[in-house]
Amino acid sequence: MKITYATKRQDVTSEFVTAAERKLKKFDRFFKDDATALIKTDKKKNGESVELTISCGGTLYRSEKRADTMNNALDETIEAILRQIRKNKTRLEKKLKEGAFVPAPEETEEPVEEHPEFKVRTKSFPVKPMSTEDAILQMLLLEHDFFLFCNPDTGALNVVYRRADGDYGLIIPD
Repeated sequence: MKITYATKRQDVTSEFVTAAERKLKKFDRFFKDDATALIKTDKKKNGESVELTISCGGTLYRSEKRADTMNNALDETIEAILRQIRKNKTRLEKKLKEGAFVPAPEETEEPVEEHPEFKVRTKSFPVKPMSTEDAILQMLLLEHDFFLFCNPDTGALNVVYRRADGDYGLIIPD
């Protein structure tokens, strides 16, 4: 697994790098060698945060945690991703076994556009065709409340989202 580090308001120590590489070896049993991990660290007033994003073929696994130290935050993010994999094991099993993970283009972030009343953060990413169930799984793995995807049957963009009652919704354009 290729590991990339991005920091904000602090430097990553060599001890943290070796500890992160050692801890991320847990994921070798799930992913092939082409998987990439991005570890973003940030020092904040109330502790340090670590965001871990693992990308393997079109599937993203993401978790962000805050703790007193970077090592503790990294441990929590790794456990959160392991929980995601265990929780969705039956759905992911066929993808992991079939080798359906193919490298996906990385997301690119546009600069933030300033508006007098609203702050708008623009983000662009490739939208690939997938079933509604795959879109819900991807949304859960990213820990987002909604996910935009292309419906392979209609070719239209659809949105799945998590409802307040715990179920999921699907938005289909007219």
